[in-house]
Order: sequence, then structure tokens, then C-alpha cells
Amino acid sequence: MPEPEAGRPLRSNDEPSLLDLVAVLARHPRAIVVAPFAAAVVVVLVCLILPSQYTAVTTFVPEVSSDQRLPAGLSGLAGQLGLSLGSGATTSPRFFADVLKSRSVSERVLRTRFAVPDARTPGDSLALLQLLEIDGKNSADSLEQGVEYLGQIVGVQVDAGTNMITLSVTTEDRELSAAVARTLMQFLDDFNTNTRQGKGREQRAFVEGRLKATASDLQNAELVLKSFYERNRSWQQSPELTFQEGQLRRRVDVQQELYLTLSREFEKARIDEVNDTPGITVIDPAVPVQQRSFPRPGLYGIMTLVVGVVCGIAFALGTEFLARLRAEDPAGYARLTSLLPRLSRTPR
Repeated sequence: MPEPEAGRPLRSNDEPSLLDLVAVLARHPRAIVVAPFAAAVVVVLVCLILPSQYTAVTTFVPEVSSDQRLPAGLSGLAGQLGLSLGSGATTSPRFFADVLKSRSVSERVLRTRFAVPDARTPGDSLALLQLLEIDGKNSADSLEQGVEYLGQIVGVQVDAGTNMITLSVTTEDRELSAAVARTLMQFLDDFNTNTRQGKGREQRAFVEGRLKATASDLQNAELVLKSFYERNRSWQQSPELTFQEGQLRRRVDVQQELYLTLSREFEKARIDEVNDTPGITVIDPAVPVQQRSFPRPGLYGIMTLVVGVVCGIAFALGTEFLARLRAEDPAGYARLTSLLPRLSRTPR
């Protein structure tokens, strides 16, 4: 079979081979080699110009109280289905993730002072809102924009199978990223401890108050019964006094039963005040990372080069196809070229 001439497209009766494909690609070196390489170089240069960003990551697991734990098999099945049956709505990992992204925690972090990166004077610190250089029309607007921006640089992911929560913070300074992540964990722990134990403390205080009142009522009832016995030493011989003694005795019995019940509830409330607060177990604390997360010149350059080569090959084959169609079927080529402007138009 005679080989096709260089620079001439293949005809329909030619049998394409690997050499034919190489010949086609060799006729378009700019699209396949030069353009992708130039694009990769540009991408690498742009990545080197862009400011570096560093991501600090910490992982933790919220503990669940013993009375809320399920068997391992059922917990595993629930995790595979994306459910969290081992804890209530306010003790689930998703709840802790929402707290980390909540407005109250975000505003508190934005008002917290952090060390100034590359400060000339050691110990210089500014509020995170100032370090992020967020300026609004007024303080309220700046805080609003800060909360929105913080939601973009803070990421929270929940693993439904293991209940593990991953918190990530991305800034232009590695030390600041780690410090913000640690502060978020501190505020989450404060919320978990103070808010939840505050509710348990209120319940314990209520039971304690009722216990004191019941103890006073019991003491009064016992004093009344004692006074009755002292005044009526032969009350068994009088039906009326017997009936009155029974009433006083029942009143003492009721107060004793109520006192014992409240005593048990008080001890339980004191224990639940601490035990019902799910702790937070930090698995990987946030530390300053050395490798930047964005941009990554090597990775982006290789990706640009590969995509550019693929697009260049597609361009070369398309160009050869159009040249072949123009040589063999001018009418078909004319129809195709007439359709291209119509395809490029966007419908109104």
C-alpha cells in the first residue's frame, strides 16, 4: 500500500495505520506540544505568583453517654445507612458540626485576638476580623462579612460510619490556620461543657430546692405527730383520736416517701450533671503544616499539560477530518460549515 504524501489528508480508500496517525499528529506540533507546554508553564508561573494557602486539620469524636450506646452491630448498620441512632439529636456528630459553623461561635472566633504573622514586635496580636482584612461599612457589616468569609475557609466533615468529625481551616499563614482550628475546638468544648452542664445544673438545683422544701414539710409533719402523742397518751381508746392519729401518720408517710424519692432524684441529677455531658476526644490536634494546600504548581502544571495534549490531539484529528471532508465531499463540507454558525448561536 503506498504511503500517503506528507501534508495530504488520508482518503476514504486508504487504510489508516499507526504510522498514519503519527503522521497526522506530526503535522500539528504547535497544537499538540507547543501550546500545552506553554499553557503548563503559564499555569506554574501563575501558581508561583498567587499567595500560598495552608490548611490545618484536626479530627475528633464526640463521646456518647453509656445509656445511649447501641450494640456494635446495630451501630455499624446505622452508620452504613447514613443514620446516627446511637445518640440523640443534640448529641449526634452532626450537631457538633453545626455548632462549629454556627454564627455565635463564628462571631466569637472573629473577635478573638491571634498573633500577627511575621510581626516585627513579638507578642503583637489582632482580632481575627482584622487579620483577615475584612472591612465593611460599619462594625456590624464587617462582622457579617467576616462570618460569611469564615464559613468559606472553615470546613467540617462528618463520617457517619465512625462518628468522626474533621475540622479544617485554610488561611495564608500556617500558624494562623492551626491557631484558629484550636480556638474553634476550645469554643466547642466550652459550649459543650457550659451549656449542657448549665441545663443539668438547673435541673439539679430544682430537685435540690424541692428536696429542702420536702424535708421541711416532713419535719413539720413529724413534729405535729409527736405533739399529738404527747397530748394524747391514751389515744387508742378513743375512736376520734385514733382517726386523727391515722391522718397524721399518713401525712408523715407521704412526706417520707416523697423525701426518699427526691433524695434519689437529687443524687441522680448530681451524677447526670457531669455524665450526661458528652465529652470530646481529639484524635489529631491541629498543627502548623509545612506543605501548602493551594496552589500546587507541580500538580496543576501536569494536569494542564495532560489536558492540553488531549485537546491538541482532538484539534489535530478534527482539522484532518475537515480537510479530508473538503477534499472528498465539497458539498458535505459546505453543509457542515454552514451549520457551525447556527450551532454556536445561543437560543434566546
